[in-house]
Amino acid sequence: MSNSISFNDFMKIDLRIGVVKSVERIPGSNKLYKIIADLGELGDRQLVAGIAEYYKPEDLIGKNIVVVANLESKKIFGVVSEGMLLAADDNGVPVLITTVKPVKPGTRVR
Repeated sequence: MSNSISFNDFMKIDLRIGVVKSVERIPGSNKLYKIIADLGELGDRQLVAGIAEYYKPEDLIGKNIVVVANLESKKIFGVVSEGMLLAADDNGVPVLITTVKPVKPGTRVR
């Protein structure tokens, strides 16, 4: 398979469980939320995610999400995003990757 990566390359991706602490719309955008997620010993991370059309803020608070914790920061709509939450794309609709039961914030995903 031409898109294959090595196991060592995969292990460079730092996937962590984050617990959503706050969610707010980014002014001027219909799609973007600014999300603060607790990543345990890594601290709180600010994430920008294009899920506002599909999720209400109150439905996200307290949820376990999977976060790419070592992604390079990027400014989106004037807001710095310090990681990326993971979601499946179900015919254009994002479905958040989460856990079946509560997991301690910052737990590594392997």
